[in-house]
Amino acid sequence: MIHILMIEDDLELAEIIAEYLEKSEMKVDIAHEPYIGLSKLALKEYELVILDLTLPGLDGLEVCEEIRKKYDIPIIISSARHDISDKVNALELGADDYLPKPYNPKELQARIRSHLRRISNTKNTSSRISKDLVYDQYKHAITMKGQELNLTNAEFDILSYLIKKEGGVVSREELVYNCSSISEDSSNKSIDVIISRIRQKMGDDPKTPKYIHSIRGIGYKLTQ
Repeated sequence: MIHILMIEDDLELAEIIAEYLEKSEMKVDIAHEPYIGLSKLALKEYELVILDLTLPGLDGLEVCEEIRKKYDIPIIISSARHDISDKVNALELGADDYLPKPYNPKELQARIRSHLRRISNTKNTSSRISKDLVYDQYKHAITMKGQELNLTNAEFDILSYLIKKEGGVVSREELVYNCSSISEDSSNKSIDVIISRIRQKMGDDPKTPKYIHSIRGIGYKLTQ
């Protein structure tokens, strides 16, 4: 599933686009205000942003600039503003594409796939986290000392997220929010049980862990 954030104050249009894209395994979260969109980006990982320019409270060009300062993520501008200066400014501020409204959702879908394909072609598909641990996002595999770990979807999502945080401390709530295979009503105890299973499969001693460390009162971090 491809996760997309759409910052758009026209909710009817946003819902039509979201419904269309979801037929192609693209999950769209809609933010009808710019500050809500920026908050969502801070809490959850997305593959791409669709951004309107005419927004309440903060112009879309400013939103584009803020996103580009913090995130290396494709930005497609979706706007009824057809002035060439808006297009030029958006691209100079870091947007990757500019799609004037009205447009066919099929064209938007094609542009999304084009940008994501370009990114996947330029990224190294695997990364060595340590001398023992190798993560391959596109093959959906994590290997430990040369052997692929037999992980459930929830275990893979959690371990992948810890890897992506590059040694940062991750709360249990953050794991629930960002791991699609985990139910939103999962308890802290449920997360702890999944972590325990991951440790067991990695051969990581919970009393003296080498890889996944418990941070009292917060959550976990993965030693790189």
